[in-house]
Amino acid sequence: MIRFARPGLLAAAATLALGACTTTMTDGDAMTAAANPAARAPVAIDAPLIPREALFGNPTKSGGQISPDGKWLSWMAPVNGVLNVHIAPAADPAAVRRLTNLTGRPPAGAFWAPDSSSILYIRDTGGDENFLLYGVDVASGAERKLTPFEKTRAMVVGASTIRKNELLVGLNNRDARFHDVHLLDLTTGKLTKVYENNGFTGFLADNNLQLRMAVRPNEQGGTDFFPFVNGKPAEKPVTSSTLDDALTTSPAGYTTDGKTLYWIDSRGRDTAALFAQDVATGQKRLIAENPRADLGGTLRDPVTGEIEAYSANYLRNEWTAIDPEIGRAFDFLRSRFKGDWGVQSRTNDDSKWVVWNEPLTAPTQVYLYDRRAGTLTPFYTGRPELEGAPLQTMHAREIEARDGLTLPSYYTLPPGSDSDADGVPDRPVPLVMLVHGGPWARDSFGFNPYHQWLANRGYAVMSVNFRSSTGFGKTFINAGNKMWRTTMQHDLHDALAWAVSQGITTTDTAAIMGGSYGGYAVLANLAFYPGKFACGVNIVGPSNLETLLKTIPPYWVPIVRQFHDRMGNPTTPEGLAGLKEMSPLYAADRINRPLLIGQGANDPRVNKAESDQIVAAMEKADIPVTYVLFPDEGHGFARPVNNIAFNAVTENFLAGCLGGRAEPIGNALAASTAQIVTGAEHVKGLAAVNATARTGE
Repeated sequence: MIRFARPGLLAAAATLALGACTTTMTDGDAMTAAANPAARAPVAIDAPLIPREALFGNPTKSGGQISPDGKWLSWMAPVNGVLNVHIAPAADPAAVRRLTNLTGRPPAGAFWAPDSSSILYIRDTGGDENFLLYGVDVASGAERKLTPFEKTRAMVVGASTIRKNELLVGLNNRDARFHDVHLLDLTTGKLTKVYENNGFTGFLADNNLQLRMAVRPNEQGGTDFFPFVNGKPAEKPVTSSTLDDALTTSPAGYTTDGKTLYWIDSRGRDTAALFAQDVATGQKRLIAENPRADLGGTLRDPVTGEIEAYSANYLRNEWTAIDPEIGRAFDFLRSRFKGDWGVQSRTNDDSKWVVWNEPLTAPTQVYLYDRRAGTLTPFYTGRPELEGAPLQTMHAREIEARDGLTLPSYYTLPPGSDSDADGVPDRPVPLVMLVHGGPWARDSFGFNPYHQWLANRGYAVMSVNFRSSTGFGKTFINAGNKMWRTTMQHDLHDALAWAVSQGITTTDTAAIMGGSYGGYAVLANLAFYPGKFACGVNIVGPSNLETLLKTIPPYWVPIVRQFHDRMGNPTTPEGLAGLKEMSPLYAADRINRPLLIGQGANDPRVNKAESDQIVAAMEKADIPVTYVLFPDEGHGFARPVNNIAFNAVTENFLAGCLGGRAEPIGNALAASTAQIVTGAEHVKGLAAVNATARTGE
């Protein structure tokens, strides 16, 4: 799917200036002010600016884990601006040792090998999403590239509590469309092919690292599930889903003994429920369900693989324990924490957990929880520089769309704007509609650096789970099929109308911003609904759905049928016509509001050509646009210096449009690889900074 994760979740995005920021208008700014008179009236906030670095720079520490044997702690921390893996003995956390020496690009994730003897991490090159697997031996510090191939995307298929020095990994080095399954010996690095794949999109393995199931799309737009028989998939599927259930039905893994297969399953119902299936008889037993939300996360016994707790996320994520001992542990954590919390790492004997606590208005804290002793020991604070910062609470609301569909939504208000804390500002404030990617993804309640940043700059920030968002049942998802231009955008409009009716904002002081599908929504609203929003910020969003589908990564080819069913089939006349009708590129000449675009040159999902095309069309129509390109990024901006640079441009762009505050661009661009392709004159301070960067002064 097209997904854009904001840092920390958007992909990974100086001196302090107190008070409001006024804008000196250039010719480009004049267009903004004429379109939106509020641009002349800066937002007054009696709170310090939170530096961009504090929200979007590297965290002090992140990704804390405890090794399966409980002897080691690990985390990532920056070295020369790049996150690297660090470890320390659990018995002596002060004895820190850096385990990796990465420069340039951080790892996309790190985790312990099952035998606790090494740390494994994945990393791509320049955002190309060809993630390779690396391993670093804890004792010696020796590092190896465990999947030493070019233009290859590795994925973990299976791990074991028995065969702890081995993994099953998928590699598409033979055929870029399909991942062959290999057995990887973590001690020797030897790779042994166990299954050559010529048509399946995924596999399930058991605790013995035996392949048990293969999956692939079917002609109904859903998925077929094939059991393995004598080392290969059966000729016929044991069960299937259709398009309606394709995004809400999937196997959730086997118990260690292989006797039970868990499912998250929406077949015959709306929201996905949790089932346990007896492998021998095929009988399925309902474990848990929620009428408003799909069941999502599970907590499973590290040794037996049995599910001990599950979560459902409607307006907020809620965990329910099945196992009484886990229930008592949850009760203990709830009694100690303010705000949301969760478990991010556990030992094999389940005696020690790494848990996080997110108070919302304070930085996230991570603790070591000793279940036997009943103690919580501070591990680290992710962003200690945010202590005492004017962080704002998030509000969760249900908003009714024009056709009666309920839209779970979230918003954050500027500091000092809501004196009686009733969720409504004392007077309307400008608003930024922040649209999530996917579109088959969702927004959730919790600390969101983009909400905090934009609220701090003087804006109400709203995130809407529009139809097609996941987590709210299959009816909600499927209501958006082929409705990219219409009802999916109407949901945003209805949420904006709700915010106006509540006194949160006004009709002429709202901007729209988003990445990936969210970037498409920006373009769609500016092109198809001119005047609905005062300006837009598009990050790696597609402008031409026909060319988008032609340039998807090769490993997405097997699932292209779902794209056709949910967006439109370009191989049929009516499908192609529908895609063109939904493509903002063909209505670019209707855009009459300022637009800022950010793009990674190596994006494998939304090709650079998607931004190039609409910029060219706008320039041909003599419509102002600002285009920022990052040559070392892909689908979003993983390097903090690049994310900070784009956000520096963004907040100064929004200040010119909506009248909010902005930290000066300063040296943010000089520290990044940002290239201002066009339109520097339309953002306050950007032309001067860009000229300096080009001359090297």
